[in-house]
Amino acid sequence: MPAVNGIGKFTMRKVRFEFGKSGIQLNVPEGLEYMMVESRSAKPIEDPIAALEHALDHPIGCLPLRELAAGKKSAAISICDITRPAPNSTTLPPLLRRLHEAGIPVESISILIATGLHRAATDAEIQTIVGAEIASTYCILNHDAKQLSDHRWLGSTRNGTPVYIDERFMNADLHITLGFIEQHLMLGFSGGRKLIAPGVAAQETIKVIHSPKFMREPMATEGSTTDNPLHSELLEIASMARHDFMLDVTLTQSRSISGVFAGNAVEAHAAGVQFLKDTSLEPLPALADLVITSAAGYPLDLTFYQTIKGITAASHIVKPGGRILVVGECSEGVGSPEFARKLEAYAGHQHYLDEIRNAAVEVDQWQLEKLALVGLETKLYFYTPGVTKPQIGSLGENYYADLDAAVAAAVDGLQPGSRVALVPEGPYVYARVQ
Repeated sequence: MPAVNGIGKFTMRKVRFEFGKSGIQLNVPEGLEYMMVESRSAKPIEDPIAALEHALDHPIGCLPLRELAAGKKSAAISICDITRPAPNSTTLPPLLRRLHEAGIPVESISILIATGLHRAATDAEIQTIVGAEIASTYCILNHDAKQLSDHRWLGSTRNGTPVYIDERFMNADLHITLGFIEQHLMLGFSGGRKLIAPGVAAQETIKVIHSPKFMREPMATEGSTTDNPLHSELLEIASMARHDFMLDVTLTQSRSISGVFAGNAVEAHAAGVQFLKDTSLEPLPALADLVITSAAGYPLDLTFYQTIKGITAASHIVKPGGRILVVGECSEGVGSPEFARKLEAYAGHQHYLDEIRNAAVEVDQWQLEKLALVGLETKLYFYTPGVTKPQIGSLGENYYADLDAAVAAAVDGLQPGSRVALVPEGPYVYARVQ
């Protein structure tokens, strides 16, 4: 059967989805109306190094990095951890070179892996994150949100969020973040301010910004920044931490650089978000009865915790009362011990939302909260072979150890001609019904 690209009515049997490092093939039944929803992006930049050099020397809303660093004795750079495909080995060298040209020596630069509450990066992962040469030359530090004594108290936001930021980041003369921009399940879009909080914040800060106070805000969702209260909160926290300079990129489907945005932490990030909206939004003709999606493969589908992002992204294109099937390898299992306990005890969507509404915030409860909000409106199905059915509580009612069985269950009872959206790249696809 010839390959079919784009959106439309067609009959198909096999579709490749992102899954782990090598992908997986789904067999889907005939007789339904399929929409192939793939990521859309700007074309890759022909010379990304030249684009990076230009952005650092002609930043948005501030002095060039070399001038900004002049007279400074030290710098701290917050970068993404292993769960994000940020091209640090490409973006770091020209940035580091400008710091050295401004007089900051190698030994006075700290590169912090912005783990938030994720686990620390291993030595092998650090090589992947920054490249072998940088890993062997510079001071690479794992952030640890659970050690409050390692953080500096900066006060509280206007909303009362206590702000504690990694002392090693705060102790530097120059504060820089390095990341990439994609849609994010609660913050609208990643990048920029997220590399400070939750990136290098203490859990006392992270718990508050992930509490029901923010998680249940309707605009705290993918693709939303203008009216997103969590976005505003994180901008305020980043300002308190003195976010001096940011360098973010946007990526194509093949993870090539499509845009470079450097400079003022508010203006440059806003420019990157607008660029992504203009180039990546995939318009759909109608909502789907069923969405079959992925967690975007490695590294995002390492855990069930991260796989939930495939569900929340799909919620924007499914009918109320519709269905979502998510596939994720989950090669590292469920996630953190705290999340694992919550997940195993999960007794239903409304039950969970009621349980945590006024309780003290626990680590990683927010990911299940976002899932529960989707689950109230949508029937959820799971093919996540790296976890077992008992590990996912009541969600195990629609857990399948066999992929064909999962697809069969998800389509069971759909009327001929029902609309099914196929999203092989999961949360990396920014799609909306226009």
